[in-house]
Amino acid sequence: MADISITLPDGTSRTVAEGTTIGDLAGSIGRGLAKAAVIGRVNGIERDLVWPVADRDRVEIVTQDSGRGLYTIRHSTAHVLAQAVLDLFQGATFAIGPPVEDGFYYDFRLPPDPDNAGAPATFKPEDLDRIEARMREIIAEAQPFVRDELPSDDARILFKDHPFKLEIIDGEAEDPTSATEAGLVRTYENPSEAKAAKGEASFIDLCRGPHVPDTKRLGHFKLMRVAGAYWRGDERNPMLQRIYGTAWASRADLDDHLHRLEEAAARDHRKLANELDLLSFPEELGGGLAVWHPKGGIVRKLMEDYSRERHATGGYDLVYTPHLANATLFRTSGHLDFYADSMYPPMEMDNGEYYPKPMSCPMHVLIYRSRQRSYRELPIRLFELGTVYRYERAGTLHGLLRIRGFTQDDSHIFCTPDQLVDEIRSLLHFVLSVLRAFGFEEFEAKLSTRPTEKSVGSDEVWERATEALRLALEAEDLPYEVDAGAGSFYGPKIDVDVRDAIGRSWQLSTIQADFNTPERFDLEFVGAEGRHRPIMIHRALFGSIERFFGVLLEHYAGAFPTWLAPVQVRVLPVRDDHLAYAREVADELVALGLRADVVEADEKLGNRIRKAKGEKVPYVLVVGDDDVGNRTIGVNPRGGEVERDVPLDTFAQRVVDEVDDQVMVR
Repeated sequence: MADISITLPDGTSRTVAEGTTIGDLAGSIGRGLAKAAVIGRVNGIERDLVWPVADRDRVEIVTQDSGRGLYTIRHSTAHVLAQAVLDLFQGATFAIGPPVEDGFYYDFRLPPDPDNAGAPATFKPEDLDRIEARMREIIAEAQPFVRDELPSDDARILFKDHPFKLEIIDGEAEDPTSATEAGLVRTYENPSEAKAAKGEASFIDLCRGPHVPDTKRLGHFKLMRVAGAYWRGDERNPMLQRIYGTAWASRADLDDHLHRLEEAAARDHRKLANELDLLSFPEELGGGLAVWHPKGGIVRKLMEDYSRERHATGGYDLVYTPHLANATLFRTSGHLDFYADSMYPPMEMDNGEYYPKPMSCPMHVLIYRSRQRSYRELPIRLFELGTVYRYERAGTLHGLLRIRGFTQDDSHIFCTPDQLVDEIRSLLHFVLSVLRAFGFEEFEAKLSTRPTEKSVGSDEVWERATEALRLALEAEDLPYEVDAGAGSFYGPKIDVDVRDAIGRSWQLSTIQADFNTPERFDLEFVGAEGRHRPIMIHRALFGSIERFFGVLLEHYAGAFPTWLAPVQVRVLPVRDDHLAYAREVADELVALGLRADVVEADEKLGNRIRKAKGEKVPYVLVVGDDDVGNRTIGVNPRGGEVERDVPLDTFAQRVVDEVDDQVMVR
């Protein structure tokens, strides 16, 4: 058998026998690599490990601990889930089952439930244990993943009892993990000796692959929950049962992930907001809308005040715009052409249709256009804390993180083409300094480019804007990845992500170059050589006040830094006869600009201290007999050691300095 030459990722060549598979190649390089390999990449295309390499192929081994390796493990585990459900629930049918971040899901429709008027049955919580047990039996069999391609007509016969698969075969529905090309349908089968012995058919699914070699390579997984999901995301279609799971390369990684989920559940901003009396989501108000309680209102005001102050000192002009506008404005801006699905229906009024605004940018454009502008005025930076309204499906709402009415710290900058790169660099620096002031230190960015479907403007202006954003990112030395096709319809953008206290990534700030809106509104400025078109930059720093608040709440697990805490100091008299001095202490702290309150001695001191700690108050002060006579206090700091006999003036100055340091611009 002749030898062939392949090239590895580091550029080195390796000679192997003709017919060598990717798995064979991994084994020839080392036992460790062979054990860790899950798939390969041949000339940039992902393949199963049984794929034979050819002469002059460029070959990369994808291991289980890489991003694509984990994707493959989760994809293969989703197939095992589908097989288990079809084995356990006779008459069930399956739809799609892609990998998702940290896991996978699969959608099913169960047979009719006679106890529910013949409607499809639903999974019960205890079913997950049964399904997991069956999955482990399948994994123990070491069933191989066998790839095949067959004509569409044959595929329709094979999947005749599974209507959702038939829609995928006929091209009526999309599945991110299935392929229907040139009349051929790709499938993966899991042959089972146990089923063959009983005369049962093996499990087969539509899939483009690739997959791990066999089910024995899986096993570090857990099924998490069941949820409803409309087929193809359309409420007019059947409601399916979606089982979510998580899968990892090792037991340790799975355990770490489950621990992080426990941490995240304890930090859930909806739970903390209720426990700390910050805000609520009354059913009477409707989905995706919150009311802010006094304590939450304090934190929100502090955030908004800080934002206003930073913008005022950063060269921005504060503006205000209305909550709704005539349809003509949103038709000119392009929102009705490209964003109508996220807008609320219009209100018919005596002079036309009016829409609640989904964005403030068209109104800021009108402010710019209100008079002739000179190049000497540019850049013009407009800032608004503006409330906007966007339609979100009920199933996508999630506390403050996905909400229907919210307030953006919205800015729009109008500049000359020559100012664009420097302006974006300045914006990045401004954004990062504000995020650091709120306690975030780790940042990553995404550069989102032109969408393939909905967009306006020429290729030339898109390339120009994208290059300006890229140069600004590199000048700031901010790590970033390109998110191809994820830009808005009117221009490319930078999204800045922060990493929170337990390692989760949150997308918060956005900077977006826009050559198109000035064209649509015929914006101009007068330059030294005639009239010119300005460039517009959209920027939301917090993203929205509500979302940023929710992220902050989870980041700090409710224990806001002192400058943001709704109550910074709580004073507790030991007995009733210490109450007058306790109030005197609180009054002096309030006079210095601190937020302090007093809780009277109507229950045991220990109970009051525990309640204050539960409310995450940064400082709990206890005053007794000696303190009254000496103007001292006992200081019980959050997360620190108790101090006795601290002079009141010393403590007050300490907290004032701490607050000043925390809000310092960095």
